[in-house]
Amino acid sequence: MPGKALVTGGAGFIGSHLSELLLEQDWEVFALDDVSTGSQENVAHLLEREDFHLVVESVLSPSVVSELVHKCDIVYHLAAVVGVQLIVEQPGHTLLTNIQGTENVLEYCTKFGKRVLVASSSEVYGDHPEEQLLSEDARRIYGPTTARRWAYADSKAIDEFLALAWHEERDLDCVIVRLFNTVGPRQSAQYGMVIPRFVQAALAGRPLEVHGDGTQTRCFCHVADTVRGLRGLMDEPATSGELYNVGSQERIAIRDLAERVLAVTGSSSEIVFVPYEEVFPHGSMEEMFHREPSIEKIDQAIGWAPTRALDDILADVLAYERAALVR
Repeated sequence: MPGKALVTGGAGFIGSHLSELLLEQDWEVFALDDVSTGSQENVAHLLEREDFHLVVESVLSPSVVSELVHKCDIVYHLAAVVGVQLIVEQPGHTLLTNIQGTENVLEYCTKFGKRVLVASSSEVYGDHPEEQLLSEDARRIYGPTTARRWAYADSKAIDEFLALAWHEERDLDCVIVRLFNTVGPRQSAQYGMVIPRFVQAALAGRPLEVHGDGTQTRCFCHVADTVRGLRGLMDEPATSGELYNVGSQERIAIRDLAERVLAVTGSSSEIVFVPYEEVFPHGSMEEMFHREPSIEKIDQAIGWAPTRALDDILADVLAYERAALVR
């Protein structure tokens, strides 16, 4: 039976969609968010509901986390520093928020015996130059500590280590999810997210800036598919102590993505290729060339697979961005 659910990062892009899904399924939702990268606008349509509660505070506050975890039945821990640009600019903030925030959530989920889903990232796989499916037990390949991007990857890996250790040592009921490039309405372009950044540029008639030569590939998963996967994993008790990829297997090169955006928007914007050293401080950024998840494990666990293609994602993001221009 539905009860009370805590969503950390609940005013963020993914968190707001997850909150909507939980409410549709008759859960009472407590969304904890310091709105640093999330936004109250993402949940403005939910604020009048009696079964939705936005708590504008940080996961770095133990007293707040303790109170919310205690009163809720399940916890989705999504709060994290997001976006390559923000990570490169504020690596210390990234490490503190991602590691200490997760430690706080895990501490009180253990103390009060609450089941928790920990959102990790495909970034933990590091730099795989070869085109291969990444299974959950694939080796991780990292660059030097002087390249700031790895601060995020390392912080999310530490989150996973903590959750797995506390599952084994303290019987924490947890499931870990590695998200691969979730995209959809409400995703901000402010911190470098490529699809909203391309769509906004195309609608404004600005050049679409492709970092590097654009041959790097990514797989984009619709946020509605992602949150459906999160719910399914939370609802299946056998997933406790396990780790799952959640993502699409429709891979596309970034330069081809730019062409696709121009086609769906009907824009006459040009595509320009910008060297990484012009976008980020020299030596602070290393690109990950290819990332495509194996989703066999989650399929076997809960029968999950994406249902929306890249064309569906682009259509939904375009509709959202056009409506935002009107607003």
